[in-house]
Amino acid sequence: MAREGNLEAPTRHPLDWKNPDFYNEESTFKELERIFDICHGCRRCVSLCGSFPTLFDLVDESSTGEVDGVAKQDYWKVVDQCYMCDLCYMTKCPYTPPHEWNLDFPHTMLRAKAIKFKKGEVKTSEKLLASTDLHGSFAGIPIVVQIANAVTHTQAARSVMESVAGVDKNAWLPSLATQKFRAGAAESQPYAVKNGDKTPGKVAIYSTCYVNYNEPGIGHDLLKILDHNEIPYVLVSKEKCCGMPKLELGDLDSVNSSKEANIPVLHRYAQEGYAILSAVPSCTLMFKQEIPLMYPDDTAVQAVKEAMWDPFEYLMVRKRDGLLKTEFPQKLGNVSYQIPCHGRVQNIGKKTEEMLKMIPDTTINTIERCSGHAGTFGVKKAYHQQAMKIGKPVFKAMATMKDGTKPDYISSDCPLGGHHIAQGFEVNGLGAPELQHPLTLVRMAYGLK
Repeated sequence: MAREGNLEAPTRHPLDWKNPDFYNEESTFKELERIFDICHGCRRCVSLCGSFPTLFDLVDESSTGEVDGVAKQDYWKVVDQCYMCDLCYMTKCPYTPPHEWNLDFPHTMLRAKAIKFKKGEVKTSEKLLASTDLHGSFAGIPIVVQIANAVTHTQAARSVMESVAGVDKNAWLPSLATQKFRAGAAESQPYAVKNGDKTPGKVAIYSTCYVNYNEPGIGHDLLKILDHNEIPYVLVSKEKCCGMPKLELGDLDSVNSSKEANIPVLHRYAQEGYAILSAVPSCTLMFKQEIPLMYPDDTAVQAVKEAMWDPFEYLMVRKRDGLLKTEFPQKLGNVSYQIPCHGRVQNIGKKTEEMLKMIPDTTINTIERCSGHAGTFGVKKAYHQQAMKIGKPVFKAMATMKDGTKPDYISSDCPLGGHHIAQGFEVNGLGAPELQHPLTLVRMAYGLK
């Protein structure tokens, strides 16, 4: 007898992406129809993203009022709205495995996206937008950076980018850093390695494209926090994009290329007993979940998975080991903080919130809802306004603390999501609190310069 829903935590099956049937459109559409029929009968996910309202409208407006009345070609409208946040799977769906209905909405969307990519139906502009290492190759080059940043932020250039590259002229875009994080990172002091019961006593930093090329200050603040806590660190010897932007396109061959470049390097640090830290939740999730599901039998991949930490996950477990300094001389006042989707689905709990709440005379207003940015989704002309609409409840909830006062700071572990939220504040006239990454807030609270 079928159960109403899961009574157990959801589990993930490996992604069978090397099986030729994975790219079989007919069998994929059969699975899409099966899943859509279950979703149509439940509708619990209607508020998460555009995929579900799109699906339900298609069903309700069909001749039968059921999924069988929806044209198969219209399935792509649902697929295109999915930006792989994973929240439906991890927080909403009652029919994920081990339930017998075995419903995996995001990975079925990924399968469809992979078919679309293989068919050559992904625009060149989208491929370029997802090529973060290519963009970052200009970072740190004198004059070139200044010219690139100036051009990127002029209205004339943005209008051209909108018409040629499909980047919405009103969407916030990051600037290139004048010095890459990896080039300017301070060397660690020769502190003794103090392993805890649950935490390695030394750290290897996977910079991420965004921190390395766009906001190196986030990385520098992480290093200052580690130094303050006398935790020796190194930067991994070399790195490539984690592959998340390519995953969102369904470009699994490029994800494989990133894996082949990164895993041998990271595996060495895992073998040497380092905790590997990544300051961007999407990158951390790639190594904790998506790449391990693509390579379930690769021992190096699985070792990196076990060694990979979110920074605040590491710091808070470090505290439980009795090895974290908890004196914060600088108060922060009111902080509105958003937990990003790719942080939530790591199943690590509210570790950033835990640390921020340790700071004296500081009030935290935590929001658990998608900001709408969703990687490249939120900057595309086709979806930017929708991304702002998805994020509007977050903007409004963050604009006022529980006691009715206004926040001094707004913050999110996802740097891009944080800027999207700041833009949402501006567009909706919600005030102009200071945007700071949580690592920056902790560095400030420690009184570090």
